Amino acid sequence: MINGSKMICEALKLEGVEVVFGYPGGAALNIYDELYKQNDFKHVLVRHEQGAAHAADGYARASGKVGVAIVTSGPGFTNTLTGVATAYADSIPMVLISAQVANSLIGTDAFQEIDAVGMSRPCVKHSYLVKTIEELPRVLKEAFFIARSGRPGPVHIDIPKDITATKGEFKYPSEINIKTYKPTYKGNPRQIKRLANAILESKKPLLYLGGGCISSNASNEIRYFIEKTKIPAVCTLMGLGVLEHDNPYNLRMAGMHGSYRANMAMSECDLLISVGARFDDRITGKTSEFAKLAKIAHIDIDPSSISKIIKADFPIVGDIKNVMSDLNNEVGNNLDFSEWHEILNRHENLYPTFTYQDSDEVLKPQWVINECAKITPNANVITDVGQHQMWVAQFFKFNEPRRLSTSGGLGTMGYSIPAALGVAFAKNNEVVLNFAGDGSFLMNIQELMTLTASNKKVINIILNNSYLGMVRQWQTRFYNERYSETNLEDVQPDYEMLAKSFGCDAYRVKSKDEFIKAYHECLKSPRTCVIDVVISRFEDVLPMVPAGAAIYNMILPQNLIAKDNK
Repeated sequence: MINGSKMICEALKLEGVEVVFGYPGGAALNIYDELYKQNDFKHVLVRHEQGAAHAADGYARASGKVGVAIVTSGPGFTNTLTGVATAYADSIPMVLISAQVANSLIGTDAFQEIDAVGMSRPCVKHSYLVKTIEELPRVLKEAFFIARSGRPGPVHIDIPKDITATKGEFKYPSEINIKTYKPTYKGNPRQIKRLANAILESKKPLLYLGGGCISSNASNEIRYFIEKTKIPAVCTLMGLGVLEHDNPYNLRMAGMHGSYRANMAMSECDLLISVGARFDDRITGKTSEFAKLAKIAHIDIDPSSISKIIKADFPIVGDIKNVMSDLNNEVGNNLDFSEWHEILNRHENLYPTFTYQDSDEVLKPQWVINECAKITPNANVITDVGQHQMWVAQFFKFNEPRRLSTSGGLGTMGYSIPAALGVAFAKNNEVVLNFAGDGSFLMNIQELMTLTASNKKVINIILNNSYLGMVRQWQTRFYNERYSETNLEDVQPDYEMLAKSFGCDAYRVKSKDEFIKAYHECLKSPRTCVIDVVISRFEDVLPMVPAGAAIYNMILPQNLIAKDNK
């Protein structure tokens, strides 16, 4: 017989958990007392509960395993909700264990009591309030099973303090059977054959690759499919790395800040094969104009995602790795899409993918990102949210899945430092590189202390334009340059001194030579480092599709427009 807290530790051990991110508190004291006694996995004390959720998220994205966070009741739990919603939006497997006040106090407005399950329910895959010690082992097993199976996602377990102290028999199930939860892993053979026939009849087919391809570890099957069929592909932000950056059939990222060639391919194709993507509004733009010449195939393990936004002519529910493997067996080799590729090449010649005008007078963010990719091509990259996020998506050369961790669906500022902490634990002894803006870097800056305390190294690069850059860009173009509450020029901290106070190496650079010198010093250092990079203040992320416009209506860089008009 063991108590509930010991059961939690035993379950984490049996699930193969290597690291847990958390923060203690009154209702969680029994759990933390058991954590103190065990040596089966590491507990990382973050400096804010939101950091625990983001760190678990980053660990899960980089490792492909379930990330775990433990927090106390009330505010300890509510502080994690942004991180949980971030994981939910991007289908990241996570188990969040929150302590709750004792069963006898639930509903009495007790100190640090809140309806945690009620609050988490809209942003988790499943949630539990454990009421008896007998159900705790099953709940723990189910939570990990649900988090990692089907379409992955966060699962929340709320455990009252008395349950963590009560003793019971620990019977951990070896298998899980939930009558109402049966993910479909094999695609329907008839539908796959229909899609294979549609490919044969198509003149302009296009693959549209999303984050589900990475969740399913289906990169090899997709690369083989493209090699076999020579069908071009675009990807979403979450799908970066599924294809090699320089794969000749990779048209690169599509959508609001996608390439001209990718967006025109989406607009002109006659068969769009969505693979693990969800037709986000940042990709589709005006839905009535989206891929309106195309038949739509939608492959996804989540049946509720299919035809949710864009009606599918070929709906296929199943695990992407399995479906693409079956589709590879169905499609032939004698496919000829040379005319389609000639059209796409003309688009590329007209408006080359992701260019910018460099300068020796002021540092351009695109140059900084290019240099990092050149010096450390295999880095594990994390971004925060804003202009820098899109520049990284456009200019860093991702060649493998799980090399980019970023908040795609929710767009959570403050994500990157704690997520980088999680990635650093998942990728020991590899380069971990975090890009942030000067606004987002401050939002969870306290986790620099966690990195120092954990002896983990992350190279943090602040692309500092003294603006909330993406909002400023919209204010420039759509609000007649009324920069309402986005100018940070007179309210900046000294990032170099601030970072040093957290035990980091730190630099402030304004030129290319200074940046390269600082970056190489960071690579040599054993500590977490911060480089505050002063960049061009009014650099915009282009191309850009205005919100609500068709994706073929792009604002293009001036140098490209000038070239076209010559």
